[in-house]
Amino acid sequence: MKPVLMIIAPDHFRDEELFETRAEIEKSGFKTVLASTHKGECVGTKGGKATAELKIDDVDSTDYESVVFVGGNGSKVYFKHEKAHTIAQEMYEQGKIVSAICIGPVILAEAGLLRNKKATVYESEINTIKELGATYTGEPVTQDGRLITGNGPATSSLFGKTIAEEVRKLTPLTTN
Repeated sequence: MKPVLMIIAPDHFRDEELFETRAEIEKSGFKTVLASTHKGECVGTKGGKATAELKIDDVDSTDYESVVFVGGNGSKVYFKHEKAHTIAQEMYEQGKIVSAICIGPVILAEAGLLRNKKATVYESEINTIKELGATYTGEPVTQDGRLITGNGPATSSLFGKTIAEEVRKLTPLTTN
């Protein structure tokens, strides 16, 4: 089984959206790998620390089962980030689950993946995703095919469970 890629901001990622989402994915048996703009320590808005194992520019989308864009104010660094968009587009084209939480769905919208798709997002970015073609649902977590979006930190566990369930459906169980 390939790991799930979680892309976080180098600083000001939202702690719950990383740690709670990651816990749900890992409880389901998937390993996670963190990527950011740099390798090494990244710090959340509440002071939580996480270690990015690789730079986003070094990500090969074929190495992962799924991608999760973690929100928080720092995730704005990926709104116009070409490599972030490429990763999302490639994984979607490869039939994988592509997800984002909080303001992270703007990354998917900027990548062109939310056009004519249902999505949710943190309230500050509702108009942004609508302007980029998404149909805003207002739900805590929205799934439209292989796209999963969450609207903020309070939905992190549900968001993580939804991702894990959907990745599991697409990933055959392997025994060694």
